[in-house]
Amino acid sequence: MSNQTTTRVLVVGAGPVGMVCALALNRRGIPVTVLESEPAPVRDQRAATIHPSTLEMLDALGVTEKIRAHSLLSSTYRFHDRPTGEVVAEFDLGRLKDEVRFPYVLQYEQYKLTAAIAEEYANESDFDVRFSHTLTGLTQTASGIEVEYTSPAGPERMAAAYVVGCDGGRSTVRKLAGIEFEGFTYPERFIKIATSFDLKTVKPDLAFRNYFSDPHEWANVFKVRGETPEGLWRVILPIGHDEDDATALSPARVEQRLQKFLPKTGSYDVEYRNVYPVNQRVAATFRQGRILLAGDSAHVNNPIGGMGMNGGIHDAVNLTEKLAKVIAGAAGDDLLDLYSRQRRHAAVNYVQAQTIANKRLLEERDPEVRRHNFDELRRTAGKFDTARAYMRRAALFDSLQDAAAIT
Repeated sequence: MSNQTTTRVLVVGAGPVGMVCALALNRRGIPVTVLESEPAPVRDQRAATIHPSTLEMLDALGVTEKIRAHSLLSSTYRFHDRPTGEVVAEFDLGRLKDEVRFPYVLQYEQYKLTAAIAEEYANESDFDVRFSHTLTGLTQTASGIEVEYTSPAGPERMAAAYVVGCDGGRSTVRKLAGIEFEGFTYPERFIKIATSFDLKTVKPDLAFRNYFSDPHEWANVFKVRGETPEGLWRVILPIGHDEDDATALSPARVEQRLQKFLPKTGSYDVEYRNVYPVNQRVAATFRQGRILLAGDSAHVNNPIGGMGMNGGIHDAVNLTEKLAKVIAGAAGDDLLDLYSRQRRHAAVNYVQAQTIANKRLLEERDPEVRRHNFDELRRTAGKFDTARAYMRRAALFDSLQDAAAIT
């Protein structure tokens, strides 16, 4: 790139996708700066499931072994019929042990992944992570991008070769680039409740990951390590249109929800609660000139199936492979259009399609359709070939293969 004054890439957002993107660029010898508006890694209770396909990518970066000891290892997930209490089907990734390197997921909260990368790698001039720095402007030039941001010292500027927006669903990068965010917002909101009480003492047939179908109130239930050896159970439930956030978050209403889900003697110890809107949206393009999008900046989806963070990390790995070639002069920058085509295809045809289908499965109200769905799940889980195909798709292996075939 003869006319380029810098090869530095600016990554906006120090979440898991931004930090994996920065680490992958750094490993390819590209200087990188990360701007994060928050003062430190946010200890939010968001994504926590890292699928086998993503573990392979993180292993190539030297991360998987470092985080495994601090994670909950889970090979099975179960579908339950909430009204009857029946376990409808179980899928065991362990059955894929002869064909995938990591036949399990790691339950490892995204804020820990961010912190683990920052602590180990992000302290050098060529891997420069700046918290309390907020992007305010981008101006593309013939040879790079002029970046404006605010820091604790005031307004500042820097020059970058490319900017990668990993700054979430409300992405400033995407908005500054004028890229449309196409899709819809669900009319209902979700509530996520974390309790330190061991739900298995009340319902022993829980796996670490569970999906409860219910025509009136579906649920996702999964376990994470949290900050204690006992771990935390997270329960995600829908909230009706007529309930405001303050009511939903009140201790009495949270307790009522948990007791309705799993009645027990005494009250629940609640460590965390949050209400959030849920969107299914994909950016019209993941590239505009020297501006690129990855992760939630490029696509958002409901959390059923744990695909958002994983799809975002897949974006980051795909992008860094191509961006490194472009910066080295080994490929033209039209290779970045291929990144956009491949990863947008994966977002629309796999992450969006699968998460929308997952929600429909759990909330189905028609008794006949519910019976048909359950019979289909049982048949799928009961045979190795169909179970294998289901698990590979759910673990995003199919999305990677399909996207890679796009030229």
